[in-house]
Amino acid sequence: MKKITIRLLAAFLFLLWVVPVMAEGPIKIGGLFDITGGTGSVGTPYAEGVRDYVRYLNEEEGGINGVQIKLLDVDYAYKIPQALAAYKKFKHEKVVAIQGWGTGDTEAMSPLIKKDEIPYFSASYSEHLTDPRITPYNFMVGTTYADQARVALKFIRDTWSDKSRKPRVAFIYSDTGFGRSPFFTVKFQGHNFPGAEDYAREIGVDVVAKSIISLRALEATVPLLNMEKADPDFAIVQETEVMATILKDAKKLNLRTRFFALNWAMSAKIARLAGDAAEGCYWTNPFCIWEDSESGVEQAKMISQKYHPGKVQTVNYLQGLAAMKVMAEAISHVEGEVTGPKIKAALEKMRNFSTGGLTVPISFSPESHKGSMGLRIYQFRKGHFVPVKEVLLSR
Repeated sequence: MKKITIRLLAAFLFLLWVVPVMAEGPIKIGGLFDITGGTGSVGTPYAEGVRDYVRYLNEEEGGINGVQIKLLDVDYAYKIPQALAAYKKFKHEKVVAIQGWGTGDTEAMSPLIKKDEIPYFSASYSEHLTDPRITPYNFMVGTTYADQARVALKFIRDTWSDKSRKPRVAFIYSDTGFGRSPFFTVKFQGHNFPGAEDYAREIGVDVVAKSIISLRALEATVPLLNMEKADPDFAIVQETEVMATILKDAKKLNLRTRFFALNWAMSAKIARLAGDAAEGCYWTNPFCIWEDSESGVEQAKMISQKYHPGKVQTVNYLQGLAAMKVMAEAISHVEGEVTGPKIKAALEKMRNFSTGGLTVPISFSPESHKGSMGLRIYQFRKGHFVPVKEVLLSR
């Protein structure tokens, strides 16, 4: 009997040595959100999507591989100094990954993220943050801003029917890293990342105006009148909720320019605020909308109903939920102690992960941290977003 007991004990100790054991404590994730700052109108539902998916995983799925997730989130009000202070707090708390937000703050923290080896999912889809040679720990789920703007330009060029001249396009944006990112060459850590302005020249579209409008502008009449002098056929817009003001003021001025919103510049809420001025507006959107019937949307509705009964969410909620879903999937493939380098390795092995249709299938690799290579062009018609074209991009 003694021999059997000793053998069993030896076998048990051997298993403890060879089998990875998940850490007992919670998996700590940082959350850097804008609730009260210049992009708070879209940042608030995004944060809610992240929080709700974490809560759902903890309460309904037992966490990740049986370990609870602890989300440590901060409202940094879209201010870089506050973002850096929050990052220090996250590092002190030993978070293993971060759900982040804006372009300027993500740029500012990228050297720290690289040094500290903490995977960082930005809600900024700026293309220069996707190159692992420069920002090896930065990842994004959304299609990059520059890719969205290129898709809009190609759509304009391909549907242009006046053979006597090239289509004329204006860019409307805020004077921020976020605003400039889709359109212009970004010089980042010694590398140049061309924007859509260069692409317009390549495909034969004339960029005739560049209008700066603040993220919190209360009126857009003056910049729109200045833009009108160049008589653009289309305006591609990189803004957030101020898009409603732009559309309403353009209608008051009876501008003939048609508008093309990049992803943050449109949603059901923005269209509702714009009223009939939103009619005909195009939208490049890498995510599903609340009205879609994809399984991922149905799951999101179930989760939202559980925590916010009766609430109809905007697309920004789905964005946050999708980002957390992808991060959780990567963490679920980590064996043993959950660390930043292990999460990074799991992400770089991710191939065609299905978000249930919330996005196109997500893939990362050691060569590219662009997760999404597709989107849908919608047009707002008679109170509804109508899908116009689905676009898949090559890496």
